[in-house]
Amino acid sequence: MKRLALTTFYSVVLSSLLLSACGSAANSDKQPNETAEVHNAEHGQHQTESGDLQEKTASLSVLPSFLDGASATVQTAYKTAATVTDILPYIPCYCGCGESAGHKSNLNCFIAEQNDDGSVVWDDHGTRCGVCIEIAVTTAAMKANGVEAERIRQIIDETYKEGYAKPTLTELPPAS
Repeated sequence: MKRLALTTFYSVVLSSLLLSACGSAANSDKQPNETAEVHNAEHGQHQTESGDLQEKTASLSVLPSFLDGASATVQTAYKTAATVTDILPYIPCYCGCGESAGHKSNLNCFIAEQNDDGSVVWDDHGTRCGVCIEIAVTTAAMKANGVEAERIRQIIDETYKEGYAKPTLTELPPAS
């Protein structure tokens, strides 16, 4: 249990140092330029009403092109989120994306939908949100250490209950 606590602590501290909180307010006044619009059409991307960029790829192992210029930390967060798609639907996000973007869980900060054919619609929200990344990375670290989904949810809820935005309206994980 001490190893789990240290892993969780270091994941949160590292993420906090490397990333800032969600940048949706800071980025809300930016207008897309013609180059970005061509790039978007070229890669099958579209923008949601909340301003998030989404892109469909063939599978979870094919990352979206909007990550091409992203930091290694952000790219790793997306790869990590793709490995815990079984738990993230049950983990709320505390950045305010439930109200601003209609997200239902932390998974939606990275992945909007997974289709029956294996294709994935990625969401760029997590590229500019330290809270989203912290939650996903911490969840993955706890899962890797054998912590049950119910306990992960309790720890995330306890960690982010004060000083953060309202959580997404996320269903509880099934009892194990």
